[in-house]
Amino acid sequence: MPKIHAVSTYSPPHQIPQEKAEEFIHQLFAGRMERLERYLKVFQNAEIHNRQLAMPIEWYKEDHSFSERNDLYIELATDYGARVIQDCLAESSIDVKDINALIFVSTTGISTPSIEARLMNQLSFSEDVVRIPIWGLGCGGGASGISRANDYCLAHPEALVLVICLELCSLTFQPEDLNKSNLIGTSLFGDGVACALVCGDQVKLSSGKALPSIKNTASRLLSNSEDVMGWRVEDNGLHVIFAKSIPMIIEKWLTPFVKSFLQKNGQSLQNISQFIAHPGGKKVLAAYETALELPKELLAASSFILQQHGNMSSPTVLFVLKHVMEQQPAIGELGIMASLGPGFSGELVLLKWE
Repeated sequence: MPKIHAVSTYSPPHQIPQEKAEEFIHQLFAGRMERLERYLKVFQNAEIHNRQLAMPIEWYKEDHSFSERNDLYIELATDYGARVIQDCLAESSIDVKDINALIFVSTTGISTPSIEARLMNQLSFSEDVVRIPIWGLGCGGGASGISRANDYCLAHPEALVLVICLELCSLTFQPEDLNKSNLIGTSLFGDGVACALVCGDQVKLSSGKALPSIKNTASRLLSNSEDVMGWRVEDNGLHVIFAKSIPMIIEKWLTPFVKSFLQKNGQSLQNISQFIAHPGGKKVLAAYETALELPKELLAASSFILQQHGNMSSPTVLFVLKHVMEQQPAIGELGIMASLGPGFSGELVLLKWE
């Protein structure tokens, strides 16, 4: 089965502690938003310590047009994407010319040609690389990107595939939007980039340690749930949509999805020793724990990434995967990668360290 040989991550340079983010929003929205003091409690309750942003905090105090922010997205995405690709390939001792396919996952900016085409002009990729840009999966994009790389490698067992997940969530911030969802988004979201190298069966790379093989994947969509999570597109850009029912939906909907997936693969939750969950937020992790009756330690990696980086949307689950891989799980350990996003949708990946 295809294997994940390496994962690299990159965090933008402007770190903001959670208390400074709360102070920023308090200053910006004071006198303009009803019940602001009550809403600000989400910053303290989020269990996030630090996040990383693409721009200095002063930049976000000003109003920026959609085109200005999107131009900045394209510029920084190309820069950050090149960095994370080079780090991933260096870890694997793979030459960029040997890559057969690029899967680029993002939701926080628009670019045609898409960013992976721009990355091909920055780095020395073969001109025959297959490009697979994926837009609109939001927080669900990380596991989905790995699943699509798995599909490609099953069809092309000699393939080397890079999955790049890149989100600059902060560039979508709307300083004039007094909607509660906008405020909650500022308490959760950060910026980040991750890159994973997925290789087909016929690729022989020496790693000297156990690596996660992709045993199976699954996708599921909750019918008529378009308003649960996503973007509202207006003249001045992207406005975040969050339904307060998300944790409740996870508790009711996720359990049968996970259990049926494991049953089809001859496994159960009792066999899973690594749970690689996208940490959408504190309440989302609590919903995972409640719905699946998971011990807290099984979500420790997801909690750690949330504390140190916040919710970075699609790359976040790959940050968690990298953290887990650095702990070097033993041969034979089983893991589930899970991420949930707009649609409302979910993606599961069954992993085995081999």
